[in-house]
Amino acid sequence: MNEKMIPKPERDLKIFPTKEVLYKTAAEFIVATAKKCVSSNGRFTISLSGGRTPQAIYALLSEIPFRDQMPWEKTFFFWGDERCVPLTDEKNNSHQARLALFDKITIPSSNVFPIPVDELPVAAASDYEKEIKLFFESDAPQFDLILLGLGENGHTASLFPDTGVVNEKSVGVREVYSKEEKIFRVTMTAPLINLAHEIMFLVTGANKASVLKKVLTASFQPDKLPAQLIKPVNGALHWFIDRPAANLIAQIQLQSP
Repeated sequence: MNEKMIPKPERDLKIFPTKEVLYKTAAEFIVATAKKCVSSNGRFTISLSGGRTPQAIYALLSEIPFRDQMPWEKTFFFWGDERCVPLTDEKNNSHQARLALFDKITIPSSNVFPIPVDELPVAAASDYEKEIKLFFESDAPQFDLILLGLGENGHTASLFPDTGVVNEKSVGVREVYSKEEKIFRVTMTAPLINLAHEIMFLVTGANKASVLKKVLTASFQPDKLPAQLIKPVNGALHWFIDRPAANLIAQIQLQSP
């Protein structure tokens, strides 16, 4: 095999035999991280992602045994990106999370920080950035854990190819127009994401195999593959991948259930 196809060793790549095993292991990781953070800092801050794979994990967290293990009252939820559609729209990430998780657990409403999509995109981005920095009392907020997905075009969060936001150097939140969906989105910038203590990419399905290989092994070209921008400053980067998504990557040990 060509050595250029082997992901760099500093990445924590875990490949699971099925997506169900991935869901369970990811839920276990979230619970363990939450407990550790609450024990050391008194709270756990997490930024959620939209998509089917995260929704499946949120559903697991709402069920026993995970539901009873999470320190919900000391867990604070944010979102890495959002479509500028009503909070009740099925395409709204916070709406998806509410149906899969929040409606099924007991958690203070003050612990949940959805992106204010009832505002104009530029205002929503500006206000969400202010809200995050106010919560952390810092211009360099460090989330304990950020969940991310990977789009078939190489995007993550709403950092889309060939958009100005991929060149953003500021720690913050920005609006971006999605040409494919013909709607605006709001997204954390890569510099904000990269401050997190833990970042977890969740990648499932054979349709992601080609782009995953490119993101992991191609030369650095963030305008075309924005997911390559995710490089934690002082944190850890984890890739949770199921076998179909990893079928173009070889020489990686398969993780046991």
